[in-house]
Amino acid sequence: MGLCLFPGDGDTDGLDACFSYGDFALFRRRLAISEGFDLGEMFGFGGDRSWVEVSTVLEPLLNHPDDHGESLSPTECAVILPRLEAVLDEWLSVEFQDAAFEGHIRDMRDLIAVLHVCVRKNVELCFM
Repeated sequence: MGLCLFPGDGDTDGLDACFSYGDFALFRRRLAISEGFDLGEMFGFGGDRSWVEVSTVLEPLLNHPDDHGESLSPTECAVILPRLEAVLDEWLSVEFQDAAFEGHIRDMRDLIAVLHVCVRKNVELCFM
């Protein structure tokens, strides 16, 4: 059982970014580190730090329930996409990449491709 993020365009054969719940948690923790904070300190992730204390355009993705919740709007996707592309560039510049890190890079590429579809077609990013 896992989580798939996909464009809400009705194309069942289209792109998706799929994770196990554990891998999605690790992926988001690495994203949060890239944004300069520890996701484990945040309310809803084991900590008591409020999201109003953190400034990141990635909040809709980072602070999204794993197993339920609303889709992200095309506007949210358009805001998130450039930051994810910048983070991917940062990740690719890291000299030492272990297998987990390489997996996160693959996941990031998949997610970026999905977000491009969402923005181009003006559709939501769905979580299932």
